[in-house]
Amino acid sequence: MKKTILTFISIILFYSCSNNTEKPRIAIAGLAIESSTFSPAFTNEQDFKSRVGEDVFSYYPFLQKDSINRARANWIPTLRGHALPGGIVTKEAYETLVQKTLKMLEENLPYDGLFFDIHGAMSVVGLDDPEGDFIKRIRGVVGYNTLISTSMDLHGNVSYDLTKETDLITCYRMAPHEDALESKKRAVENLLERLENGKGKPLYKARIEIPILLPGEKTSTRIEPGKSLYAKVEPTSKNNGVIDAAIWIGYAWADEPRNHGVVIVTGDDKESVNKSAEYLAKSFWEVRNQFEFVAPVGSLNESLDLAINSNSKPFIISDMGDNPTAGGAGDVTWTLKELLKREEFKNPDGPSLIYASIPGPKLIKKAAGLKVGSYIEAYVGAEVDNRYADPINLKGIIQSIKQGDKYAETEIVVKTGSISVIVTKKRKPYHYEKDFTDLDLNPRLSDILIVKIGYLVPELYNINKGWIMALTPGGVDQDLGRLGYKRIKRPMFPLDDFIEEPDLSSQLVPVSK
Repeated sequence: MKKTILTFISIILFYSCSNNTEKPRIAIAGLAIESSTFSPAFTNEQDFKSRVGEDVFSYYPFLQKDSINRARANWIPTLRGHALPGGIVTKEAYETLVQKTLKMLEENLPYDGLFFDIHGAMSVVGLDDPEGDFIKRIRGVVGYNTLISTSMDLHGNVSYDLTKETDLITCYRMAPHEDALESKKRAVENLLERLENGKGKPLYKARIEIPILLPGEKTSTRIEPGKSLYAKVEPTSKNNGVIDAAIWIGYAWADEPRNHGVVIVTGDDKESVNKSAEYLAKSFWEVRNQFEFVAPVGSLNESLDLAINSNSKPFIISDMGDNPTAGGAGDVTWTLKELLKREEFKNPDGPSLIYASIPGPKLIKKAAGLKVGSYIEAYVGAEVDNRYADPINLKGIIQSIKQGDKYAETEIVVKTGSISVIVTKKRKPYHYEKDFTDLDLNPRLSDILIVKIGYLVPELYNINKGWIMALTPGGVDQDLGRLGYKRIKRPMFPLDDFIEEPDLSSQLVPVSK
């Protein structure tokens, strides 16, 4: 509360000063994606949704024309790119997007500040630390007089280089990420405050690596110990002399030295910054053995047996191994193939089941000109990731057709037995009830709903009457021991035993210069 009041007062003072006071010039830039190096997929430039110039503002409700924060600075948006999680980004795509950003930054120099909006788990062919590389190249354009504030996903990775080149840094404090926009706003307001009060770069940045690598599905803040651990972050950020504090879980499905937990605290009081960082790091390490999956887990058959025998609906099954929102290819057919084998679903009167979803561009093409009620037969899936099962020759009746989805482009629901299979032209995660109702499907009335996802996003979580996460194969396999890491730092919990406790003392990273 005290910090909020002080921030408000600083804003009033800022605007009450001489009319000759020039507003700070602040640029906006960033690229965001989770990239699994264990997936055979590649992410190309066209997979990124790139907002450029004024369109960048559409992503930030707190920077709309009538907002206080918009009025506090002269904003220069460049390029903000975002892609669905997927495979490793090609070097060509990365270079093209970076060069576009650098060119736009160069055209509008100089800057007092820069809001660097990233995810933190981007992998690029030939690079171990793309975000660290990106910010170094940004520094080469904007220089070191520019104050950079970075916002990240808590499932991102914070290398030493990224820490060194940024000045203010924060990340989400909730998983699922209900506070994503709140965290980005905090990064912006921290930046504005430091420019307005003239204090500029924080004097101290404490960074601590924690040798823990866990999937997000085990670190939800809905349950313990994640709930209590992350509840410590905000109070710590209010410590005297501290600007912000953050805990990164890290990203589990990339095999790079930077993939592990991290704590960073920034501020102007050396002792407070160090002690705050060590407190959060030790808190994280102390609860390492308490992390469990956010829901019951089982094999696919165990999950199906449980769902079929449940009297509550919808019973939701997470098809975790190929989760496209974590970096899976999204087109693994293994689960759907197993479903189609089950006798319970071969009759139209069997348990109603919605499967979301499987890419099938060949089926979509074949369906051109067909209408609802038409019979269709075509191959779907496994065009990208065929390691676990081949493409499926899907046969059934078209239930609904939808054009123009921003991710899927075209969606067709094919009914086979009692299963309604959502087939897409391009992969799409299904998170919202509207995703289904727009296809004339009612997930609330379905006996079983299967989604390629890990932990349920809030909207699906709120409608579930039963939920289990199935340990299915794919590029984001939840059994980390099966992935075969070769390049992460060792030892690493829970993959290794620790002969002695890790060093969790604070490391001060120099001010960027």
